[in-house]
Amino acid sequence: MSAVRRCAAGVATLLLSCVACAEDAPASVLVKTQAPRRGVLPDIVTAYGMANPAINGGMTLSVQAEGRVMRIDVAAGQTVRAGQVLLDFRLSAAATSTYEQALSALKLAQQQQARTARLLAQQLATGDQAAQADKAVSDAQAALTALEKENGGKPQQLIAAPFDGVVSAIRVSQGDRLQPGAALVTLTRRNGLVVTVGVEPSQRARLKIGQPVRLEPLTEGEPALNGTLIRVDHLLNPKTRLIDADVAVAGELLQGEVFRARIQTGELKGWVVPRDAVLGDARGDFLFQAADGKAVRVAVRRLGGDDDTSVVDGPLDPGRPLVTLGNYQLSDGAALRQE
Repeated sequence: MSAVRRCAAGVATLLLSCVACAEDAPASVLVKTQAPRRGVLPDIVTAYGMANPAINGGMTLSVQAEGRVMRIDVAAGQTVRAGQVLLDFRLSAAATSTYEQALSALKLAQQQQARTARLLAQQLATGDQAAQADKAVSDAQAALTALEKENGGKPQQLIAAPFDGVVSAIRVSQGDRLQPGAALVTLTRRNGLVVTVGVEPSQRARLKIGQPVRLEPLTEGEPALNGTLIRVDHLLNPKTRLIDADVAVAGELLQGEVFRARIQTGELKGWVVPRDAVLGDARGDFLFQAADGKAVRVAVRRLGGDDDTSVVDGPLDPGRPLVTLGNYQLSDGAALRQE
């Protein structure tokens, strides 16, 4: 029996030793890996903005005379053709009187010119008198022409669209009495809209005229558009504290539509890795590679990327798998097992 007891005691001791060894052994972490690869991604500056009239894409119509709005024939947002009537404007009595006085002055000067010409033919007037009569007609005609250019001259005027476009805003209401130069209607050319985006001041140096831009509407279901960077401001927008930049597109835009703009400023070359594979701590950015069942920490420098992918620079070993999932549980030298 003593021999049996000694044998049982030895077995128990062996089992306890095995259990202790199992408890002391470090647990491995299940990870997912992929082969490292080098590649190229576009270097993107992301900004947000809205479709607005370009600097030369619109026009505000006005009449340089006092008057009253008798009728409005269009609504804001309406598409119009060149020559289409926008509103009916009637000059005030004072403005009409000024025009009639200028017209009367021209008729009187022409009559005097004709009379002087007859007297000159009869040798009853001098050449100087004829020249003065001609100048009087010229001055009266110039004054009348100036009035007609400013206010059209006619007491009742139909204000028409000077080009094909969209009514951006109607600045008046029917029946309004207006002073000279008051804004009536703002028109935007059909192709006169751009997307104005706000860029962080720190990113401005990366922007150059002519860079390609991908415009993604924030309205669900709308297709993305391709554009070109055509203007970059040199001062901060006082409201947004951002740098305004304009993007032109070949297609038509809806004024007020909001976009995410992805401006391609160049290319990023390096190790192309999943965004979540790159971690960071007080020592900087890093990732893990697998070597002989152990995690190897590799310091890297993040060059850029997008929502899913990063481009990094660092001493990666192309022969070691890159840890892409499970890396948050690892430390340098930790045991791991791959899926």
